[in-house]
Amino acid sequence: MQITIQIFFLQIGLGLMLNNMFFNSVLLQVKFLIVAFLNFTYSLVPGSYLSRFYLLLFLIKVAKGSMIHRGVRFFHVGKIYIGRNSVVNFGCYLDNRRGIYIGDNVGIAHNTRIYTLGHDIEDPYFKTKGAPVCIRDNAFIFSNSLIMPGVTIGEGAVVLAGSVVTKDVDPYTVVGGNPAKIVRSRANHDIRYTQKYNYLFAL
Repeated sequence: MQITIQIFFLQIGLGLMLNNMFFNSVLLQVKFLIVAFLNFTYSLVPGSYLSRFYLLLFLIKVAKGSMIHRGVRFFHVGKIYIGRNSVVNFGCYLDNRRGIYIGDNVGIAHNTRIYTLGHDIEDPYFKTKGAPVCIRDNAFIFSNSLIMPGVTIGEGAVVLAGSVVTKDVDPYTVVGGNPAKIVRSRANHDIRYTQKYNYLFAL
């Protein structure tokens, strides 16, 4: 009798586990479909005004004067905040699974990729690990750069083209290379230019 009861509860537990696995699998597929829909339709939305409103429907917050150009691809919904007068150019890839924070007056040039999640190569099960990426005010990232999970790029810092940034970048520092290393300090800390984008139609 006791063995029968144990088997009964084991069957219930197994059934709940399978149902939970099925539910999680369905939920994941729904997320993928939503992201695929976002990536397809966002390229059809003209202008900075409409695009900011459209992205808000997917919980992506873009402040006034900023622009994520068409042709940018997202990995997830939500978990992106962009401050005022910043721009993410055509062809960039935003892995926003752990969150991406971009400050005011930031420029991110074409084909830059930002990752927030990867794998632990020392873990026997190759588990995922990651952390948010933070890009502070007045920073500029030139084209074809790669920003890895958990990196903070300091205020006024510059990442040269084609760099692979694996560690934090100090404020007003210029870095470049693979992996990115300090090239020099930025002499002028009085940054006055803005990246303001208020076009009715833009690429």
